[in-house]
Amino acid sequence: MKNQHLKQLLELSLATIFISTSGVLGKFIAMPPPVTVWWRAALAMLILLGYCKYKNISLKLHSKKDTFSFILSALFLAAHWVTYFYALKLSNVALGILSLYTFPIITALLEPLFIKTKLNPIHIVLGVLVLLGIYILVPELNYQNTYVKGILFGLLSAVLYALRTLILKQQIPHYNGTMLMFYQLVFVTIALTPFLFYYGSANIETQFPYVILLALLTTAIGHTLFVKSLKYFSASTASIISSMQPIYAIILAYLFLKEIPTWNTFFGGLLIISTVIIESIRSKKNT
Repeated sequence: MKNQHLKQLLELSLATIFISTSGVLGKFIAMPPPVTVWWRAALAMLILLGYCKYKNISLKLHSKKDTFSFILSALFLAAHWVTYFYALKLSNVALGILSLYTFPIITALLEPLFIKTKLNPIHIVLGVLVLLGIYILVPELNYQNTYVKGILFGLLSAVLYALRTLILKQQIPHYNGTMLMFYQLVFVTIALTPFLFYYGSANIETQFPYVILLALLTTAIGHTLFVKSLKYFSASTASIISSMQPIYAIILAYLFLKEIPTWNTFFGGLLIISTVIIESIRSKKNT
């Protein structure tokens, strides 16, 4: 049992590392966020389709009701990705991803509304730490400040991601994780196609290598592993453990974009990341 828990925790940690690359790539890619997300989803969709065919993974849906939940969760995923990339463009990688990582407490607070489970008091305590961390991150209470706008987009992205995770969580026991992510990407691509025609893809030739990395490493591998982890962890536990992403993203931003976090970012981020250690220990004891 302990070895199985460790294996699952390691897979979730690997997913966290891969997904954390979205911060640097989202900031670096010089295209409008809806266009970037369209290419990200479309290319990752093709990669996962090939993988499903290679592994003979069934793509059959069990019912029309499942199709509706797939579409709804995919719409939340599309909106989450777009608002997150706007958060990165308006602020920096550290503030964008740290504000996004209020989603674990949002997930924990919303989870009892989706499944028959009681709100765990420890999640309220962890949530207070996260909110205090966000308060420290905000440079000033001025809505004209682009950094504040970036943080607000990050918070909106967090709500959207929490809703997507909770809706998708209900389908996890019935479907293969790779198949689930494939359909998510199908509907994300369809939903964002009008934006592709509106904005165009003038820079795609120069940005293509980075978009490929975003599609393969971040999306096809990282998000598929995260969806798979929902079979073994509650949505709130998986979300809180994956909050290691800001640490990896900030390190990558320093290495590739030369972004140096402020002391406020450091202390606010420390409070947010401390929830990861607490929840990792708590989840192991309860497994």
